[in-house]
Amino acid sequence: MNIESALIPVGEVAEAVDGFLAASPAARAWDVETAFDWSRADAGRLTEGQRSAVRFVTLIEDHLPGYFDVYHRYFPVDDSVDRAAFVHNRELYHFTVRWALEEDTHARALTRYQEASGMAGRDALRAELAVEGQKPFDLPYQHPVQFFAYALVQEKATQMYYQHLRDVVDDPVLGTVLARLSRDEARHFSFMADVVSRYLRVQGDATVQPIRDVIATFRMPLADTMRGYWRWALKIADVASYDHTEAYEHLVKVLDRAVDTRSDRLDELVRFIEECRSLA
Repeated sequence: MNIESALIPVGEVAEAVDGFLAASPAARAWDVETAFDWSRADAGRLTEGQRSAVRFVTLIEDHLPGYFDVYHRYFPVDDSVDRAAFVHNRELYHFTVRWALEEDTHARALTRYQEASGMAGRDALRAELAVEGQKPFDLPYQHPVQFFAYALVQEKATQMYYQHLRDVVDDPVLGTVLARLSRDEARHFSFMADVVSRYLRVQGDATVQPIRDVIATFRMPLADTMRGYWRWALKIADVASYDHTEAYEHLVKVLDRAVDTRSDRLDELVRFIEECRSLA
């Protein structure tokens, strides 16, 4: 199987993209330069652990070029695919460029916070981010639903962490930044959930094993490339509850809502996801 042969009809992806863009009107957009009073940012109001958490999530968000490139390679908009796949991918591209813009804004907001609050100097921070930014990132999946199932879990886990961190930090500027980021991640999750649901409704049990493989091998971005990732992840979990498997229950809800009645294979998938959650 290749990616092209398993795409859902273009009308399905177009409806999902239209829904996302309708929920993201320009009037609700925000920008790094004017959305926050950077002069009031104060890292002195954060604990050492909270500053470490900000550094960690900045590194994750700043890896956007590598993440965006994955979608360009697996859903190309050029003559490497046939006309039908191009039309599908062109519709999806309307989402991915907006998604990338918003994620890049997240990276810039967190970077700006570090600079404005006194956490880091600009040149030193650029150099630090470049160390991880230059490392390759890939999601070597074979079925298109896997890219959306992966992002569904990753976006929900990120949204939940931003909410948790916002609840414990004492700097109002950082709290506002995290609230903005959390709302964006919630919309991204909704898009991924919509697309996964459409794959399940169109392709039925053919999507079960691909989704199962995503959960069986799931790692958050940079988990396999950042030196000391797991030790650092455990530290930030102590600062504000961080457990990406909490997002698994949201995947189960998406699967349940997509079908009227579970098949045996879907039942087995749900049991597997719940077991992965309980073992975490």
